[in-house]
Amino acid sequence: MRFLKLLSVTVAGAAFLAMLAVLPARLCFDYGDAYTFFTGDTSKNCNQVTLTENIERERLKLTGVCGECATYTQFDFENYLKTVNGEIVFCEKLSDSVNYYCKADLPYSVELYGKIINLHVCIRKDGVKVASPIIFGGY
Repeated sequence: MRFLKLLSVTVAGAAFLAMLAVLPARLCFDYGDAYTFFTGDTSKNCNQVTLTENIERERLKLTGVCGECATYTQFDFENYLKTVNGEIVFCEKLSDSVNYYCKADLPYSVELYGKIINLHVCIRKDGVKVASPIIFGGY
């Protein structure tokens, strides 16, 4: 009987530790208007899973996540950059948007033009899209 108690406590402890290893998968961004996870291993086979609710719980069900993205009607880019220890690597100005490619303390990264990039912010008149490592699929 004592062995069974010890075994059940050991199994429960192992399950708790396993849960702690999985659950800290925090999100890169606040929820925003929509939240997208990129899955796959390259931009060629990248799939997008966009959610508007239960985001953290649904994240746990996904495999092969290689990036995250959120859209906002308003976004404090400078403040966010500070919170992730970010630095602008280069900027790309287009007719309808400004794109900032940055390095920051975020879990995903790609090499772009010989630089490691893990934060992409696209600012347009109608909103902001923020992604790590970059915005896949356009905006």
